[in-house]
Formats: sequence, C-alpha cells, structure tokens
Amino acid sequence: MIKELGPGFRLMLALTVLTGLLYPAVMTGISEALFPRQANGSLVTQSGKVVGSSLIGQSFSKPEYFHPRPSSAGAGYDATASSGSNLGPTSAKLLHGTTKTDDKGKEIVDFDGIADRIVHYCVDNDLPYISSVPLDQFKDAQGNLDDVKLIKAFNDTKTPLVFTPKVQIPSDAVTGSASGLDPHISPANADLQIGRVAKARNASPDKVRSLIAEATNRPAFGFIGEPRVNVLLLNISLDEKFPPRK
Repeated sequence: MIKELGPGFRLMLALTVLTGLLYPAVMTGISEALFPRQANGSLVTQSGKVVGSSLIGQSFSKPEYFHPRPSSAGAGYDATASSGSNLGPTSAKLLHGTTKTDDKGKEIVDFDGIADRIVHYCVDNDLPYISSVPLDQFKDAQGNLDDVKLIKAFNDTKTPLVFTPKVQIPSDAVTGSASGLDPHISPANADLQIGRVAKARNASPDKVRSLIAEATNRPAFGFIGEPRVNVLLLNISLDEKFPPRK
C-alpha cells in the first residue's frame, strides 16, 4: 500500500513545485522584463502619483470631467466585486428602476434603471428631449432631480412618465458593462459630453474634441473591436491642457 502511494505522492509534490512555484516565477520574471507596465497593472500616474489603471474604470461625476459608463460592480467600479447587473433586456427593473425602504424607513433608490439614466444624461449634457410632464415636478428643494420620484413616475401603471430624447443616446451611456469595470466609452458618448466639459473648463469644443481623438483606441489590426475612448486618460489630458476653474 505504502509502495503504491509513494510514487503518486512524489509526483504530486514535483508537479506542485514545477507548476505552482517555478512556472509562475519564470513567467512573472519574463513579464516584468519584457512588459513591466502591463505586468504591474497598467498603472497611470499624474504628477508622480498613481491615480488609477488604464484597464479599470472609475467614477467621475463633476461637470468638468467626461463621465464613464454606469457600473454595477459593488457600489460602483469596485475591482474586488466585478459584476454586471445580470438583468435581461426585458427586465422592468433594468428599464424603469426600483426603490426600497432603508433601515430608517426612508424610500431610497434600489436600482436606478435605464430610463432614469437617460433623463440625467440629457439634463447633464443639455440635450433636447420631450417629456410627458415637466421635469420640475421631480426636483427637490435644492433644484436637483429626485431619482425616487422619477423611478416611481416611470413605474406608474396608470400614467407612466414618458421621456424621449431628441438625439440618439449611445447604449454605453446608460448601460453598464458585464464586468462593471470597463474603462472606455464610445466616441459617440464622448462627443455628446463635449459641450458640458468645454463650458466647465472655459475651453474650445474643438480643442476638447481633439483630446478625444488622442485618447481614442482604434480597433486592433484595423478591424477587431470598436473604437473606444479611455475615460481616465482623457480626463488627465483635460487637467493638463485645460485646468478646471477654481
């Protein structure tokens, strides 16, 4: 019995050392030597400080920055909780959003939904739209849109809120990626944000548009994939060329 187990145990130990220690160590060494930036996470620095990775999206909400696509990874863009919403295209929750009651009995947003995101995208970027009722009735005392009111209006079974943009909204502007960490947006999404960003930075729209072109990754080999704009790199370029007004 022991003689039969001995060779198997020795083989397991040898393979563990070979594939679990030596092979990873060799591959890590080769990666560090040939592709040091990629091997260390494609980190991006600004003024000598690491501000993120070109491979992982992060939140930008101020008007002077280009905004990323929505994220369902954890509380949003959480690299330790990569995930999509897992909601299908016919899901009422995905389309109209849902609310819930917190521990204090206050109604809050559970999931914002595509319809609510479209409203914010149009309002934030000053895009034309048609609304079945004025949006003013969905604002709070500070004049900000109340997402709970909007979501409840979209879910009203009798007279639901109907909101229609007059321009085509790119899908990536209102839907998250499967990972929730996509660092890119489409050029069409970036173009619709130019007016807001240029105004906030007192910059020429044409000059901001040129930065988008510089931050755009073309399809691999000219035909694999779609053109895409890296949001982090674009916003860093904005800070360098057109510092935000204080």
